[in-house]
Amino acid sequence: MRELIENNQRITMVPFDFKNANKGTITEVNSEGFTIELDYDPVGVLKSNYCEFYTTTSNGMLYFDSYAKEINGKTLRIANPAKHKFLQRRRFTRVKYIHDLKMTSGDISHEIMTLDISAGGMKFRTKENFNIELEYNVTLPLSEEISVECIFTPIRIEKNKDGYTLSGEFKYSDNLKKMTLIQYCSKRSLEIANK
Repeated sequence: MRELIENNQRITMVPFDFKNANKGTITEVNSEGFTIELDYDPVGVLKSNYCEFYTTTSNGMLYFDSYAKEINGKTLRIANPAKHKFLQRRRFTRVKYIHDLKMTSGDISHEIMTLDISAGGMKFRTKENFNIELEYNVTLPLSEEISVECIFTPIRIEKNKDGYTLSGEFKYSDNLKKMTLIQYCSKRSLEIANK
């Protein structure tokens, strides 16, 4: 683990209740684990309770489970994880996501069929002509209880025989929405890999 993380590296910590997700900076790395200084108080983080960790490295998004050995205010000593995994070389994990949804921009409304999503953006098909200069509102259902509202900005459009395929990026009104999508995509990726 020492060769994968380093001082001043940013890291995301997600306890069992992902609403208490937090970010921090790694301040020390040693043979037993590492120390992080969190941006916010560690609400929902208990000593010896496992949390998920995500950080970007030169090899891609690094994911592992570990626990706090010590909690001293916003400073946490984290145990070395038993194993780790690179989710993929992209900045965010992309997963297959097939849904018929509606996107809106003011009075404009479009019917779309999503193909895949990540916390960074999505790809979808539509039979309708899109204005790629606009920003669109879209709600992504992740489960029966959880949906995430995003602002979508088109980046690329391809014409094909059935209509158009578009891809673009998300903007968020708050970080919780982004963290919810990161966690959803990471878990789906692991479920698919373990099938």
